[in-house]
Amino acid sequence: MEYNIADLFESVVDVVPDREALVYVDHPGTGAERRLTYAELDAAANRIAHHLLDSGLKAGEHLGLHLYNGIEYLQTVLACLKARLVPVNVNYRYVEEELVYLYNDADLAALVFEGEFTERVAAALPQTTKLRHLIRVGPTPEGAPEPSIAPVAYPDAEAAGSPDRGFPPRSPDDLFIIYTGGTTGMPKGVMWRAEDLFFAGLFGGEPTGEPVKRPEELAERVASKGAGLTFFPAPPLMHGTSTLTSFIAFNYGQRVVIHRKYAPEEVLRTIEKEKVSSVSLVGDAMLRPLIDALNGPLKGTDLSSLFSVSSSGAIMSETVRAEFQALVPNVMLLNNFGSSESGSNGRATNDSSPEKGFRLEVNERTQVVDPVTHEPVPVGEPGRLAQRGYVPLGYYNDPVKTAETFFQKGSERWVLLGDMATVDEQGIVTVLGRGSQCINTGGEKVYPEEVEQALKSHPDVYDALVAGVPDPKWGSHVAAVVEIRAGAAEPTLDDIQAHCRTKLAGYKIPRQLVIAPAIQRSPSGKADYRWAKSVATEADTDADAAS
Repeated sequence: MEYNIADLFESVVDVVPDREALVYVDHPGTGAERRLTYAELDAAANRIAHHLLDSGLKAGEHLGLHLYNGIEYLQTVLACLKARLVPVNVNYRYVEEELVYLYNDADLAALVFEGEFTERVAAALPQTTKLRHLIRVGPTPEGAPEPSIAPVAYPDAEAAGSPDRGFPPRSPDDLFIIYTGGTTGMPKGVMWRAEDLFFAGLFGGEPTGEPVKRPEELAERVASKGAGLTFFPAPPLMHGTSTLTSFIAFNYGQRVVIHRKYAPEEVLRTIEKEKVSSVSLVGDAMLRPLIDALNGPLKGTDLSSLFSVSSSGAIMSETVRAEFQALVPNVMLLNNFGSSESGSNGRATNDSSPEKGFRLEVNERTQVVDPVTHEPVPVGEPGRLAQRGYVPLGYYNDPVKTAETFFQKGSERWVLLGDMATVDEQGIVTVLGRGSQCINTGGEKVYPEEVEQALKSHPDVYDALVAGVPDPKWGSHVAAVVEIRAGAAEPTLDDIQAHCRTKLAGYKIPRQLVIAPAIQRSPSGKADYRWAKSVATEADTDADAAS
């Protein structure tokens, strides 16, 4: 046995076959739920895997998952891994042009898609080169045109495949591709070897302790401990964090609960009903609505089972964390830090704040390096975060970006991340922000994330994004795009500036304020900086025209 994710999953199934593995709750109280034990999930994944192979797909070919959250999503990922096919996540917000790009860039040979997206799939399909097998989940909207390749209904595909295993041997080199990006550029497919992903993204089977030292040890650990933990990845599974959180739970032999879409009140009801232990989400955009529900219609919800709430992909700000902690005082709030290119890098310290910055305790594989020489930077000097050892092979179909991001140093592979950072004498890393979003104003560098933290601590600000807008005097100026709390009076630019001056240096203070009805983010809560810059630039142009 080797470090192959499908082999490891099957080893867990064999020691806890009757333990509940996966629960799908559409809307609590409606009866729309499904529950699968480890043995049932294993057999269900085997059926889809055999159907895919019987349909002519070959090991190493790519399958896209164009789906909302559901049993079928994780079942299909497992099926791919079992059959040595490569699962590829597809952003369900993409329209025809974006889908054509991703389907072709990823060389998809097969696609499992939500019936709701039939029209988009039908429009994109004739413009693809390799896509030849479709499986559809759920009903098709009335009047939607059918794709030129007849889709197989998911239940029919499942029924056609054998529930038994019987697959050829697998390898730790089997691929798992995570497509990332789309808010700052075209999406990129990050290519992970199974073994590297197991240790970098799944913590080697042990997020809170020592990773396993041999593959067989994973099942041995599961057999030695009971059930009792329930993991609830709240963001879409199409984002790597939620899928990896699910597999972390499977490697623990514990239970995963999922919803079709993020609905804050339903999330709280499910935590209470299913006795959820750990919720993962993405930043304030997901945490704030939980606070609103707990202060309103869901006040008094029993969250006594909840042990931790963790965020990856966006920061839970100090202000929002304090509000949630006041309502649920016994829950740990964890700002995890990582990326599709690195897996986990570390976790925020308790003293992270707008004044001190986003401070991390990083793992031993993470360093701050000079982006040119790749050597560690001196204490206090800015550099780029980098990670060594268990890192991806590169970007699929993109040797240029691969060469820019991945490098060899000595005997180890490294990945150079997009985040600028400094390191102090104790080894604590302060993340300054994404280099691509850095605002150069009058020769000074401003990172949007630190200004956003200060803005969110204003009592009338519900959410905020910060962008640089072209400025004839300063090169760029700092613009704040802000969503106001319901019922709050709109603050003026003077109000915002006075508040930020108590937390930030003068050159970081917003010079422009745009009040937006809502802040635009991805379905997982990640910031859409292209949108923020467009909104702020348009408002600045309108103001110039009016004057």
